[in-house]
Amino acid sequence: MENIFNVAKKTMAFTLAETLIVIGVIGIVSALTLPNLNSSTGDKEKVAKVKKIYQNITDAFGRAEAVYGPYEEWFVNDTSPDAKAKRMGERISEFMKVSKNCGSGEGSTTGCFTSGNSHSMNGNASKIWDSANYYRIITADGSSVANNASAIIVDIDGPTKGKYTLGHDLFVFCYNADKKTIIPDGDNKTFAELASDSLGEGAYMASWIIKYDNADYLKIQSVSGSTVTCKNGNTMTETNPTCK
Repeated sequence: MENIFNVAKKTMAFTLAETLIVIGVIGIVSALTLPNLNSSTGDKEKVAKVKKIYQNITDAFGRAEAVYGPYEEWFVNDTSPDAKAKRMGERISEFMKVSKNCGSGEGSTTGCFTSGNSHSMNGNASKIWDSANYYRIITADGSSVANNASAIIVDIDGPTKGKYTLGHDLFVFCYNADKKTIIPDGDNKTFAELASDSLGEGAYMASWIIKYDNADYLKIQSVSGSTVTCKNGNTMTETNPTCK
């Protein structure tokens, strides 16, 4: 019996070489899968942040109208763009959790919003959000928010992190007179138009996230008419707006 037991133990054992091979295979598999896993996690976090700040902004806007009346009547006594931006910013931020308020005017970008040119998704220099005609705050969750009288720009990474790029950490919302509320910029665009914008400026990507609940626009390789091709070779459609 003892000899049989010893043979069984030897049969079940792994050599050092076999162990090293297994570890090597695990390492290769991890190297191949972890980048995709990290990307997926980052995209989900981006989607969650955009949806959360959009909900906060629309809630604050609705509460401000309940107190101060319709948006169209807010600027009766305001003539300059700076005054209008200040009026809108003060009324909306009153109903948001704010960690820092930089106000409006020259120099108010300090500490609340990244200064200088932002970038579009295709890498070109885009708009400047640190002009005097914007009112700026940082929300309690660390997002930077800048507004003029009709548009709201959000940097979900705050003033010191991220790419400062549309569609990556910068997202645009605006007031819509027909719907009488704040909507993502590009809300009226078609699926193909939104997909095309992901390869251009990227100002409509908040609309993509709100409509399709993902950030797979980052995985688009090309757009030809209504045909949207992903980097992995899959074709994306409006009924299946993902690259999976």
